[in-house]
Amino acid sequence: MTIAVTGATGELGRLVVDRLKQRVAANEIIALVRDIHRASSLGVEARAADYTQPDALEAALAGVDILLLISSSEIGQRVAQHTHVINAAKRAGVRHVVYTSLLHADTSTLSLAPEHVETEKALKASGLTYTILRNGWYTENYMGAVAPALGLGTLYSSAADGRIASASRADYADAAVAVLTGQGHEGKTYELAGDTAYTLAELAAELSTQSGKTVGYQSIPEAAYAGALVKAGLPEGFAAALASWDVAASKGALFDDSRVLSALIGHPTTPLAQSVKAALAN
Repeated sequence: MTIAVTGATGELGRLVVDRLKQRVAANEIIALVRDIHRASSLGVEARAADYTQPDALEAALAGVDILLLISSSEIGQRVAQHTHVINAAKRAGVRHVVYTSLLHADTSTLSLAPEHVETEKALKASGLTYTILRNGWYTENYMGAVAPALGLGTLYSSAADGRIASASRADYADAAVAVLTGQGHEGKTYELAGDTAYTLAELAAELSTQSGKTVGYQSIPEAAYAGALVKAGLPEGFAAALASWDVAASKGALFDDSRVLSALIGHPTTPLAQSVKAALAN
């Protein structure tokens, strides 16, 4: 059995490859990457594969039994790119595709959701067997705010008191590996999120406790937050997207209490305190 991982030099992809090597032989793993030179440290075969080049994708997928399709980072281009991969997988004879989607994609108010929904539809229509991993928010998404919050003494957002059931990238990587190497996952859609939800006020409190510095929390209007992010150096479009995702979080878009993720991986998800400790150590 040969398992291939797209985006294998990305943050999630590297974790998946590392964990796969603990479960299967390295020669059964293929890293699909845009730049094979960046894959030299992975310790597995690397093949050039670009989501935008269908013919090259088919060649890269030759001999692959199971494919982990990690969603593209190019928002707005994802449906076309993912469809290229799915079609190439079908032509190459791939048996099973595992796709990293978005938590509650079919009902989510996050602007990211429609592209994931369309990809899920394309995957289901392909005739391939599939598993859909609807990943919730990565806790690391908020750890980038640790240093600014400590510097300002306040964590700013537009998430109000929305509860966020995030998990670490490592947790989601473990879920991918469990499905890639396990049995009985065909046709399943898993809603994956952290065991314990928190508000950003609680994140600020945890920062205060661990750092010894007082960090407050202030939820501000969407436009004001987007403007502050632009002043901090983020591109205008991305800043607007981040602010909109916070507003969606305030309405429950990042909440889930099913604990499907911890059941799938066989251990509790990473506690928020542990993620904060790691962020403060960096």
